[in-house]
Amino acid sequence: MDLIKNNLESTSLVQQADEEEEKNHQGNQTLLTEFILLGFGDLQELKSLLFLLFLLIYILTMAGNILIIALVVTDGHLHTPMYFLLGNLSFLEICCTSNILPKVLASFASGDKTISVWGCLIQFYVFCSLAVTECCLLAVMSLDRYLAICKPLHYAMIMKDKVCLSLAAGSWVSGFSSMYVMLYLVSTLTFCGPNEIDHFFCDLSPLLQITCSETYIIEWTTLVFSSLSTFPPFLLTLTSYVFVISTILRIPSTAGRKKAFSTCSSHLIVVTMFYGILIIVYVLPKHKMPRALHKVLYVLYTACTPLVNPLIYSLRNKEIKDALKKSVQRVLYFIRLQQAQCRASRVE
Repeated sequence: MDLIKNNLESTSLVQQADEEEEKNHQGNQTLLTEFILLGFGDLQELKSLLFLLFLLIYILTMAGNILIIALVVTDGHLHTPMYFLLGNLSFLEICCTSNILPKVLASFASGDKTISVWGCLIQFYVFCSLAVTECCLLAVMSLDRYLAICKPLHYAMIMKDKVCLSLAAGSWVSGFSSMYVMLYLVSTLTFCGPNEIDHFFCDLSPLLQITCSETYIIEWTTLVFSSLSTFPPFLLTLTSYVFVISTILRIPSTAGRKKAFSTCSSHLIVVTMFYGILIIVYVLPKHKMPRALHKVLYVLYTACTPLVNPLIYSLRNKEIKDALKKSVQRVLYFIRLQQAQCRASRVE
């Protein structure tokens, strides 16, 4: 009896120890309320230079995209489906840059690299949603160019204001609603340490590397879901431009081909850049790529692309350049008028 009693007591002690260990483990899991974004921590000697570089990129990106939106809104000649969609794309670039760069700049300025768990999840959700929305917007813009070049007689009848507005709104709704599933999946993960993320913003891959939950299911679910969200717009964009280019090549006159291609060349460059960097960052094997190079590609994707897009449209698009020239002339005329009024008031 004593032997049985001792065995029961030892078993009870073991169970209590296991329960205590599990409670401590759960406690450690719930204590993790923030992450540390390492960012460019291995380049501390270049911190001031990187801060100025990212600040310049952010200012130029905001200024360029806000300028395009202002031109589209104020110039009556740009009140067409093509430029309405371009305004949406510029607004998306503003959101994309503002989702990431302010936190990067703050970490350079203050040295505080922490971000709350939910702040990290929201940044990840907004980043993914904007990426899917951009895929959809680029697909809609390519469809617009297809109709304008391949079906010019039916263009005005098909791309009415209501249809254009619905397509743009559908792109935004599709992006943010579809990525809500990914936000839910990531929010179910348990993070119990370490809390350091070797990145300058919250993305899925570094989050999966520090979770203590099983990631097999979420990795496959995310792969399938993100593929369904991005490949259809990509295929629509690719198909549209196959028809557009084939139609342009069939135009007999060189001047006609040049004019037709000029209306879609800017968008084609933007599409090529977007999907080119996207494929390199997310499709090519990461283990064959140095971590520093991977971060550089992410900088190109998240910071430089939103900066380059308005430059491409403003430098290669005659209507945008004409609208900008007229706006500058109106501003200069207003300034001269104010100066003349001031001089007149002084004479009186």
